[in-house]
Parts: sequence; C-alpha cells; structure tokens
Amino acid sequence: MVVIRLSRGGAKKRPFFNIVVSDSRERRDGRFIERVGFYNPVASGGEEPLRVSHERISYWTSKGAQLSDTVSRLVSQAKPAA
Repeated sequence: MVVIRLSRGGAKKRPFFNIVVSDSRERRDGRFIERVGFYNPVASGGEEPLRVSHERISYWTSKGAQLSDTVSRLVSQAKPAA
C-alpha cells in the first residue's frame, strides 16, 4: 500500500519533516517515491513552517494512497483559501 506520511530530518532538538509518498513497508526515513511538501515545527521569524503540494496529494490519493493521521491534519490546515 502507498502511504503519504512524514519523514524526519533535521538535527537533534531541531526537527524537520518532509511529507513523502512512500511504500508502507519502507522505513519511516527510508526510500520514498516522491516528496510532496515539508513541515518545520520550530520555524521562527520569516521561515515558512508548512508547504504542501495539494495537486500532487490529490493525484496520489486518486491513485489509492492513504494519508497518515498527522499528514491529513496538516493538509487540512494548509488548505488554500478558495
């Protein structure tokens, strides 16, 4: 099954997460199919805390990919004002 989830990066005490499309059998920080955004929980100043490619997420969900709970919360939080 293909899943859209967070992959951790960054340094110790400075987390940074990539939002990736991955096979569910791969490790959390392992190989992935495509990077569709990022989440920076400790962004400060002018840094961008969240970027999501909504068109790529809708493409992958149309192909049957499942969003993790956290990613679905972040995607709904980042919905563009239409």
